[in-house]
Amino acid sequence: MMRDRFYPIFDDPAWLERALPLGVRLVQMRLKDLPEAELRSSLARSRDLCRAAGAVMVVNDHWRAALDLGCDWVHLGQEDLDTADLRAIRRGGLKLGISTHDEAELERALSCDPDYVALGPVWPTILKKMKWHQQGLDRVRQWKSRVGDMPLVAIGGLNIARAAEAFAAGADVVSVVTDITLNPDPEGRIRDWIEVTR
Repeated sequence: MMRDRFYPIFDDPAWLERALPLGVRLVQMRLKDLPEAELRSSLARSRDLCRAAGAVMVVNDHWRAALDLGCDWVHLGQEDLDTADLRAIRRGGLKLGISTHDEAELERALSCDPDYVALGPVWPTILKKMKWHQQGLDRVRQWKSRVGDMPLVAIGGLNIARAAEAFAAGADVVSVVTDITLNPDPEGRIRDWIEVTR
């Protein structure tokens, strides 16, 4: 269902032009602080690039735009759940991923019948300030026992060496941002990720 165990997150469709030819099959577009017209244009371009490559694209946050543009997946954080119309999302055929950080958030996520649950940050992350400290591999194991067959995505502080640990603890998919986008050789790093996750 998720198509791959490697799940990079990008903030610009230009990244897709670099990543998709290398064999990336699953990607999240996390577009922040863009005017609405630019946001929709970037998502439409991303959608078209992913479809041409046979890759699954997940839209972060912007569920209305995802519906309007005929996208297939949306990922919501806990704050997004406060305002999202889950009935409209389901009616529109969107598959749903949800971020979780603690037990209460996991309970809330599971009550929404998502298509995957993400847990983070598994390791410390430099991407954004978070009120949660690293979750650790024990939490990954706990989450997997709770979600069962539902895909569990590990995110936060992932690198090549840690991927095997995350999988061994029960993660089905590993998600990564800065290990690629801040790498001096992003294409080489993507190839490395594909090698260790397939």
